[in-house]
Amino acid sequence: MKWLIVVGKDGGEAMIKSIYETHVQVRSLEDSIEFYRRLGLTFVHKIEERRCAFFFVGEQKQMLGLWETDEKELKRSHFAFGIEAADIYEALTWLRSKGIEPEETSFGKAQTEPIVHTWMPAACVYFNDPDGNSLELLTLLDDEPVVFKDFPYLSEWNKETRTKLF
Repeated sequence: MKWLIVVGKDGGEAMIKSIYETHVQVRSLEDSIEFYRRLGLTFVHKIEERRCAFFFVGEQKQMLGLWETDEKELKRSHFAFGIEAADIYEALTWLRSKGIEPEETSFGKAQTEPIVHTWMPAACVYFNDPDGNSLELLTLLDDEPVVFKDFPYLSEWNKETRTKLF
């Protein structure tokens, strides 16, 4: 897999190494806390007077913040959770087992299996939280990027590239 290395203005490698935290707006803090717990995130803190809550994600303890806001001020966001390659095949079933329905369609295709962003490449499954924030389960594929005219299913990608995810 080939990736561009970001270079700082002094010519050295960039100082930023990861995204530590991201925040999303929600209508009901309690409903959202329950939803993100179902996803397996670790609830760590709630500030009642500010109507916000925080979760750790994964072993590196990346943080997700939830901020309750009025419906008219709600701005929807998108972010992706990284998952293991072996788990992508079971992602749709896993979501449904948690009472979470995947998006019916993604990029104009019925979401019957993971789809592939070929420029990365990465296999993905999309779903929404209770407030319409667009969420994604994503795993990078150990293949070279290939330009497709659309977003193939993972099975189509595997057939076309003649490789398997693992």
